[in-house]
Amino acid sequence: MISTKKHIQQLASILLAKGIDDIIISPGSRNGPLTHTFAGSGLFNCRSIVDERSAAYFALGLAQAKQKPVAIVCSSGTATLNYAPAVAEAFYLNIPLIVLTADRPDYWIDQAESQCIRQENIYTNFIRKEISLPLGESENELWFAAREINTCLNLAVSETPAPVHINVPLEEPLHELLDEKLSAVKVIQQAQPQMNLAESELTQLSSMFNEAEKVLILAGQQIPNPGLENLLSELVERTGAVILKEHLANLYDPGFCSSIDTLMAALLEDQMDDFQPDLLISFGGQFVSKSLKQFLRKHKPANHWHLSLSGQHFDTYQSLTNVIRQEAGDFFEQLTPRLETKEKNFLKRWKDKEQQVNQQRDQFIAQTEFSDLTVFDAIRKAMPQNSVVHLGNSSPVRYALICDAVNNTHYFGNRGTAGIDGCLSTAVGFASESEKLNTIILGDLSFFYDSNALWNKYIGSNLRIIVINNRGGNIFSLIKGPRESPAFHEHFFTENRFKAEALARAFELDYFKAENGQELESALADFSSPKQQQAAILEVFTNAEVNTKVFRELFKQVKSNKKNRIR
Repeated sequence: MISTKKHIQQLASILLAKGIDDIIISPGSRNGPLTHTFAGSGLFNCRSIVDERSAAYFALGLAQAKQKPVAIVCSSGTATLNYAPAVAEAFYLNIPLIVLTADRPDYWIDQAESQCIRQENIYTNFIRKEISLPLGESENELWFAAREINTCLNLAVSETPAPVHINVPLEEPLHELLDEKLSAVKVIQQAQPQMNLAESELTQLSSMFNEAEKVLILAGQQIPNPGLENLLSELVERTGAVILKEHLANLYDPGFCSSIDTLMAALLEDQMDDFQPDLLISFGGQFVSKSLKQFLRKHKPANHWHLSLSGQHFDTYQSLTNVIRQEAGDFFEQLTPRLETKEKNFLKRWKDKEQQVNQQRDQFIAQTEFSDLTVFDAIRKAMPQNSVVHLGNSSPVRYALICDAVNNTHYFGNRGTAGIDGCLSTAVGFASESEKLNTIILGDLSFFYDSNALWNKYIGSNLRIIVINNRGGNIFSLIKGPRESPAFHEHFFTENRFKAEALARAFELDYFKAENGQELESALADFSSPKQQQAAILEVFTNAEVNTKVFRELFKQVKSNKKNRIR
């Protein structure tokens, strides 16, 4: 049974024709025609999640796992506003969410009608395109709506994927049904652009690369791409270029450099010229490391090329000279055969420094007291290979990047806007489609903020949640400024006295806890074991004051090149 409303039938048919069949529905009445049609047709994979904010983040994670668009459907009013954080995250992560919001007819806007707000242009700054469907169902109105829907969906998966918004005003009656199948519709296809550099451009770029003595390549956040990794490995072997990457770049070649924050801390002022690149090449999403950005802004390369198929002008390091409209893999595949074999002095300099700071880090962790830093090192050692790790924002992602990555493990995180509000929901959405073990590591405030992520029936046995409970927002103890304020404890650190155990019981998850290194080692052995056949929470309790002392002492020792044991 499907809705009698022709606009909804047409919308569903176009979505289906374009392969968009995953629908996350939040319950309501105004969106009834959409719900009836998606669920009643039997052609869509419909999931029901009550909390719209969590539902949108769940869809974001699902879209990442499936590498295809996912649609979200909600009722009118504030339900639509609750989508906004995830829509913004999807925009900056280039995730094609299809946002379908039910609405009242425009003649009821601002007329004291229930669940009625100004929904047109509600996500303007964070979408590729938005439309409102007409109320009428004349032949011309249906033709116009079909054209606009096609345009929206094509733009969602264009050179730079992004969310799109289709607002659907609906008049009553809302729940009249037909026992019919969806009709076939005309679909407007859009070919994906294939950007190849002209011979003259390749000649010029390869010449500039060959002339540069110190080439630094920044691999930003991206999905796993083995083909690109092979190309970069070949490039490094031939030219001695330095590849800098964080775990979220999902690159694993040991010839690349990843200990970025400790590396930056170890660079002495009189060494900066040795590490300053002549040519910087960047691709992918954002970097977490603030110290890397500060280093490159202060010690600018002569040339900075940014690779972006859509032509995004990311001048993060204030030195952009060339935007190259190609995917990174296509670019390096064309460029590398033209490059000369070089000495690897620049690469050796970076790798030697990385080896030095990693030895200091490992010795420091082995000798220091139980803290967030030792917890993350223990988690890394216990994490099964060939799994998926989701990194929560604030301190968890930073601690994880200090430690080595787990081999053959994929890393994800909401670094588009870097908020704490949907990290757990995103991981739950991803895990619901993944066959691998999925572990989300997040802080206590992030966990409680997003605990509605567990309020659905799509929690699989492959989900593991590690809550680092340092009883507040410990990130504000680590960065300069907030700790010195009289408002620190109440309004920055925001002391948290709650524990996750009761929520684990409420959502029927297994619960583990650890308060010291021995308990953590024992808990991790069971928590990540194949014998653990149910989703579980591991809550690790640490002391915020100790965390701050240990974190600062690590960087103090790296900067001073001292290896003294902490007392």
